Amino acid sequence: MANVLDPYMVDSEVSFLDKAKIQAQVLVPVMRALREALGKDKADVLVKQALSGWSRQLFAEIGQDIEGGGRRRWAKMQGALNEISKAGVDSTEPVRDTDKLEFDVTRCRYAEFFKELNEPELGALLMCSTDFDIAATSEGTVTLTREQTIMQGGASCTFRYKFAPR
Repeated sequence: MANVLDPYMVDSEVSFLDKAKIQAQVLVPVMRALREALGKDKADVLVKQALSGWSRQLFAEIGQDIEGGGRRRWAKMQGALNEISKAGVDSTEPVRDTDKLEFDVTRCRYAEFFKELNEPELGALLMCSTDFDIAATSEGTVTLTREQTIMQGGASCTFRYKFAPR
């Protein structure tokens, strides 16, 4: 069965971690040039706005092709993202019930890579914010809170999804 993200992933045979590395090969030199020309704060704001807007639009477009309500849309996209990204993370066993899904990522190879580049902020934009953009496509039926991420110096990434009553 095809992953709902396959049409947007360019080549489904390339691992998600390798795709992040390819993106970084382009984005890191661009970010560094922008920082030199504009200053770090201005450049980081510009890149954050551009990448955040792109991600929100991308997942909104993907969500339009998924039949059903907001929670189903979230489940299809988050499940697809988990499928392609799970090789890059270790996590605790999820706790699930009708109104929540909770787990922690205890090791993140994406964070390790972006920390090696000294670009954890870029990693957070490319990798971590995606979960919030997908939750936003649920039209309020799924919310995500995250107290910390490994990418931003935490000991783990805390995923706390809450589901609106059906």
